[in-house]
Amino acid sequence: MSIKQSVDVNDFMVKRPILVTPDTELFEAIHKILRYKLSGITVVDDDKHPVGMLSELDCLRAILSDAYFGDGVGNIRVADHMTPEVECVDAHSDVIGVARSMLDHKRRRRPVVDDHSQLVGQITCRAILKCVKEFGGPFRRFEVGV
Repeated sequence: MSIKQSVDVNDFMVKRPILVTPDTELFEAIHKILRYKLSGITVVDDDKHPVGMLSELDCLRAILSDAYFGDGVGNIRVADHMTPEVECVDAHSDVIGVARSMLDHKRRRRPVVDDHSQLVGQITCRAILKCVKEFGGPFRRFEVGV
């Protein structure tokens, strides 16, 4: 399978991702992750600038810390457990380049920002897989009715 043309992240990104702020209680963020079946969630400031990512693993680490050390997760904020290093991409970045970078850095999602570094979407592994499916590959034999 080969995608011969450049495909913008904008064409496949999640346009309205679920968000939390650094001050969100951890269990509220966990509730959103479970409710919307996410592997992680973008953390933004009041101006919608990405400031961190909170993954299922970050949440699990916090819960296990509470169970083992009695840290009291119920009163902990997202800021205490998020990954503060955020690698953002421009909406017009090439999907394949972003996918390579996500693989190289072992990231499942990237916030997509505008020229003012404000969040406009999120590109995920699942969205990139949809892109690959749309542009070819051995998927037709798995589709219903084909």
